[in-house]
Amino acid sequence: MTSAKAKAYWQLMRMDKPIGSLLLLWPTLWALILAAEGIPDLHVLVVFSLGVVMMRSAGCVINDFADRKVDGHVERTKQRPLPAGLVSSKEAITLFLFLAVASFILVLTMNTLTIQLSFVGLFLAFIYPFMKRYTHLPQLFLGLAFSWAIPMAWAAQANDLPAMVWFVFAINAIWTIGYDTLYAMVDRDDDLKVGIKSTAIFFGRRDKLIIGLLQFTTLLMLYTLGGWYQFGASFYWSLLVVGALFVYQQWLIRQRDRMLCFQAFLNNNYVGMAVTIGLLVAFLW
Repeated sequence: MTSAKAKAYWQLMRMDKPIGSLLLLWPTLWALILAAEGIPDLHVLVVFSLGVVMMRSAGCVINDFADRKVDGHVERTKQRPLPAGLVSSKEAITLFLFLAVASFILVLTMNTLTIQLSFVGLFLAFIYPFMKRYTHLPQLFLGLAFSWAIPMAWAAQANDLPAMVWFVFAINAIWTIGYDTLYAMVDRDDDLKVGIKSTAIFFGRRDKLIIGLLQFTTLLMLYTLGGWYQFGASFYWSLLVVGALFVYQQWLIRQRDRMLCFQAFLNNNYVGMAVTIGLLVAFLW
């Protein structure tokens, strides 16, 4: 493989843009910390950290394959490897299968419940990129796909799926819909031209309000989570940080400027980080 081809594969997997992996990693860590009530098992932590990177990369590959005929008409995506002709469709599918199989091999080192759940995760990762052609709610499907790591991680750590798993699943799905709508606001004008659907288009002029409601719901549910676990003040300080970050994001998108909407999307990395730190401190102190 030439260095140019290797670079194209690297970009196709979005390894040069780790934000997606981080947004998938944080809620996975929430589940591991909650299931372990502190520090998770090292083997499980390593497997899921690697799995997050590989499955996010697989998702990016199949997403670009699904969008290969429209990405060339979108300013932000026209230089991606597939529309630019640096990678063929066959190579993209082969890479997706390789990443999916490698991820499944990692899952095989976990318990039976986790292995069973992984099939749903793969299905969600595969269908999400195609949803933007059939529904204005592809962000909902991304929320489900990004949240499925939560029951998988919980099952791997505790070999159990209590009701609390699905509450945390819902928290992350709602948060994901919010931040991916911010991402969709960046491409809204281009998406309208090429016929791609999104919540940013569906919400229209109510986009900022609905994102704010999703953020408020996320914060309220995290507050409820802290009450159920009877966390100390440290956890609620982390939620104060989360609330401040959400307010900052609303300020950034006040004029719906594309680049500021993208900056608001990226800022969600710190939201996930704040909750993760809050959970760790709550259990360990």
